Amino acid sequence: MNNKILEIRNLKREFIMGSETVRALKGVSFDIGAGEFVTIMGSSGSGKTTMLNILGCLDKPTDGEYILDGNNIKSLNKNELARLRNRKIGFVFQSYNLLPRTSALENVELPLLYNSGISARQRHEKALWALESVKLADRLHHTPSQLSGGQQQRVAIARALVNEPVMLLADEATGNLDSRTSYEIMALMQDLNTSQGKTIIFVTHEPDIASFSSRTVMLRDGKVVKDFKNENKRSAKEVLDSIPVSDDY
Repeated sequence: MNNKILEIRNLKREFIMGSETVRALKGVSFDIGAGEFVTIMGSSGSGKTTMLNILGCLDKPTDGEYILDGNNIKSLNKNELARLRNRKIGFVFQSYNLLPRTSALENVELPLLYNSGISARQRHEKALWALESVKLADRLHHTPSQLSGGQQQRVAIARALVNEPVMLLADEATGNLDSRTSYEIMALMQDLNTSQGKTIIFVTHEPDIASFSSRTVMLRDGKVVKDFKNENKRSAKEVLDSIPVSDDY
């Protein structure tokens, strides 16, 4: 795992709030290699959200370096950052962020509309592939209101995959789901990581969810306080298989 997808060196982010300076990140450093499945954990005020915004190229550090797939984001302007986000990062949000009156297929095609080098036919084929990857090929023409929460999150994951990004960045992606559906989504994430070699960064505050990843980076007060491999990594599929299916599902 020598190929580094991202490198973070002494990252700092400060905000001016009136007469005060808030130091959200205070010199954070870590690398993530291709094919890693990493969770970033931290309670409220730990710097987790600020870190997520920088990793997603939605914000820039005050100081330090963030290199994403060989690109130093500090040197990029807004348009270049937007292009990098679209081509290199697949976002998965807690609230799905799907267009309500649009089919699953059209929702997944959306990121490709910004790529003029892809034809309508290619867009359609890539969206089909992405929905097949998340096992939703039978729900292509359903709108979000016709899908369960877990299915909506699968559509969101397919949308994140469609540009074949170098990493998936998930923000509390199981936060709106019940326990069983959360495990289904984590089983899907583990499958994408192992079968497709996807690099996944999963931001969560739940230790239960973090136990499905290979490594955990813990933030507290704007600093990394722990960075460790999960020696007892759990299989979400095995956990799912051990849960009796009740009449509620």
